[in-house]
Amino acid sequence: MKISTKGRYGLTIMMALAEKYGEGPVSLKSIAKEHDLSEHYLEQLIAPLRNAMLVKSVRGAHGGYMLTKNAADITAGDIIRVLEGPISPVEVLDDEEPAKRDLWIKIRDAVKDVLDNTTLEDLSSYKGDDDHEYYMFYI
Repeated sequence: MKISTKGRYGLTIMMALAEKYGEGPVSLKSIAKEHDLSEHYLEQLIAPLRNAMLVKSVRGAHGGYMLTKNAADITAGDIIRVLEGPISPVEVLDDEEPAKRDLWIKIRDAVKDVLDNTTLEDLSSYKGDDDHEYYMFYI
């Protein structure tokens, strides 16, 4: 499963809003400028997030977007599902060999577990840890 720019930039938007939670609305223009992203593209991504009631818009000169709830109550899975659809690296077929079917289900469940147990608060407050080795996995 590969997360597209929709999911990646959507997480960027939501993390920026989480960092400013309680300080008032944040403009997409400021998020785009800070992260060197297209404001037009962010406008396309914010609509589904608003429709899913993860963010709300505030009109006016000092308007922008705000989270509808605390960052601790929004998971990465919530955001990715809105922007990318169901989380499933492989379509599991009933007529597939049981061993392969079980492997695909375990992979799907592991990805869901990570996304559903990582909150927006976790992501926005992450400071990094140099004690970890990082590996690149492709599924």
